[in-house]
Amino acid sequence: QVQLQESGPGLVEPSQTLSLACAASGVSITTNDYAWFWIRQPPGKGLEWVGYIAKSGNTYYRPTLKSRTSIFKDASNGQFTLQLSSATPEDTAKYYCARDCTIASMTCDYWGPGTQVTVSS
Repeated sequence: QVQLQESGPGLVEPSQTLSLACAASGVSITTNDYAWFWIRQPPGKGLEWVGYIAKSGNTYYRPTLKSRTSIFKDASNGQFTLQLSSATPEDTAKYYCARDCTIASMTCDYWGPGTQVTVSS
């Protein structure tokens, strides 16, 4: 059974780097069989994709976040990580990791339960 679980600090100060990890169980992230996503939902707004690692291994980022975002695999511990630098209060959201998503419909075959991140001093 595939399970995804996000982890990281729930509170980040403005200008600091927001860093979250997603642990995958029941599936290996080291193969190129799946794409691995980070998605977020700001308060009162809809889901928006942040970025993903494609099956090819290439990474793709939301254009408005591209300059601040990095997503990478840590094969040694079966996790993939999101780093969002220079965080602002607008980055406050519930963050989800997911597998094999269709961006147009924001549907994925597996989701983590999500983790709330607040950017505030």
